Amino acid sequence: MDKHHPHASKSTLGALVLGAIGVVFGDIGTSVLYSVKEVFGSGHVQFTIDNVYGILSIFFWTLTIIVSLKYVTLVLRADNNGEGGLVAMLTLASQAVQDRPRLRHAMLLVGVFGTCLFYGDGVITPAISVLSAVEGLEVVSPTFKEYVIPITLFVLFLLFWVQKHGTQGIGKFFGPIMVLWLIAIASLGVLHIAGHPEILWAISPHYALGFMWNYPGTTFIILGAVVLCVTGGEALYADMGHFGKKPIRVSWFFIVMPALVLNYFGQGALLLENPEAVKNPFFMLAPKWALLPMVGLATAATVIASQALISGAFSVTKQVIQLGYLPRLQVQHTNVHETGQIYIPFVNWGLFVLIVLAVVLFRSSSNLAAAYGIAVTTDMLITTVLTFFVIHYAWRMPLALALAATGFFFVVDIAFWGSNLLKLVHGGWFPLVIAASIFLLMVTWRDGRALLNRKLVSEGLDLKSFLEAVFYSPPARVEGTAIFLTANVDNVPNALMHNLKHNKVLHKQNVFVTVRSHEVPWVEPEQRLSVQPLGNDCWTAVVNYGFMDDPNLPRALEPLQQHGCRLDPMQTSYFLSRDSVVPRLGDGMAPWREKLFAQMHHNASGAADFLGLPSNAVVELGSKVEI
Repeated sequence: MDKHHPHASKSTLGALVLGAIGVVFGDIGTSVLYSVKEVFGSGHVQFTIDNVYGILSIFFWTLTIIVSLKYVTLVLRADNNGEGGLVAMLTLASQAVQDRPRLRHAMLLVGVFGTCLFYGDGVITPAISVLSAVEGLEVVSPTFKEYVIPITLFVLFLLFWVQKHGTQGIGKFFGPIMVLWLIAIASLGVLHIAGHPEILWAISPHYALGFMWNYPGTTFIILGAVVLCVTGGEALYADMGHFGKKPIRVSWFFIVMPALVLNYFGQGALLLENPEAVKNPFFMLAPKWALLPMVGLATAATVIASQALISGAFSVTKQVIQLGYLPRLQVQHTNVHETGQIYIPFVNWGLFVLIVLAVVLFRSSSNLAAAYGIAVTTDMLITTVLTFFVIHYAWRMPLALALAATGFFFVVDIAFWGSNLLKLVHGGWFPLVIAASIFLLMVTWRDGRALLNRKLVSEGLDLKSFLEAVFYSPPARVEGTAIFLTANVDNVPNALMHNLKHNKVLHKQNVFVTVRSHEVPWVEPEQRLSVQPLGNDCWTAVVNYGFMDDPNLPRALEPLQQHGCRLDPMQTSYFLSRDSVVPRLGDGMAPWREKLFAQMHHNASGAADFLGLPSNAVVELGSKVEI
């Protein structure tokens, strides 16, 4: 793991590999449930022996090119202080082009939209995964068909209900269950490959190329279903900070990919001997006595895959909040020892409502497969584009090398993305509507915050001049320390104005604190706090956080003691300005966006909780601000 990572552990490679299998590979590890079924069940591929070989070869080389070469070999190199994921890459790429403001602005918008697509993916993935697992009951007996959707919704409800209690208790079982799942799917594959070992020749790329040459139109259409085998590829990069590059690479090349390939080829062998198995080739791999256990194991595996995505949604939301693209939300820590384990109620139940809507609306994994893919392929495309900027601008590599490293993947991503656009009217619109709605909220919040800050700065008083005037004829001073939070370190906080106006007192010590978030995952402890003395026992302080840091303002301000400011918790009060935004006609945003921002601002969680302030030491003073 990265040496700068504050949570880096000395876990053994074996433990990290086991953890990675449980968290990172749940989504891609359960794609065997529906990928082959959707390709052959689409009605576009004529069922012949040559076509079975061709499709299996396309599956194998899709896994090899997109996951093994693109993500595991190339993208994992683009770490941001040990952290991965679209947010980490976005900040890395945007920092590299700071001298090109237009390019940086466009890149930020594209990257933020890619982050929004993650939420669309976060709705479809649990829905299609759990539903496809429970649909195995239909293979056991057709009488179970009417119970599939109720059971799916019940399993999903339990999954989201347990989030508030944290997953540390059951998390230790994720790795072993996923290993058992991978062993089971590999064994089922080997069972059928043994009867048709010639199916292994499909590894040869000439079968894939032959199919593409003979059926170019069909190939383009079915890429929208083939992409299902690599959904979850982004997770390899997103979870790099938790496990490190080596454990992810070892897990993929030695455990996960072999298990997936054996299962896909086993499904191909089954189709050669029984074309009727195309209805549900995965579950028909299993002998009758193993059907129910496999349904149970598949459900457990899909729940684990969904859990990883839900935890990812919490983590991404927290990062986006700290980057200034969403209002503060209530964040609960579910484990006192692991700061990364968080629960955000609004995100949790918002996702659940949308997932229930997806299950009820689409009603089968095949229908959901039509909605799946657009969010994934768009994210894949955005990752490739951002990787180019990282290679060329951040790493200072020659343009030709950057184009060579990403150009091939760009062409592949475009092909998959274009194919998925064909599914737009058949359900692909669903995750895009979710992503577009969240993108609108994020951009409105960012623009509204910029308007609000400009208004506060334009109407604000200079802090140093104000304090000189105050101390020329000082008010009564009371014991203790007052910490005023302000968006601009040079301006007088509204809370100070209201305190002087209504209480007519000034504390013995006064600290004016500005919290700044930076486009880096972590800020080193020695760079956390910068202090400037103002005289008369007054100081300004700037507290710096990265988008992965957990803000704790009292802890961050402890070094103030070295500057002569005594911080007694029993005599320290935190004064916050709680501004009420009033929209008005002007040259700001469109009126409806200003009203939306005002509502978001009103419903934002208090800064006290977000910054870890003691609830019995916070004083909030409000004012109205027109934008």
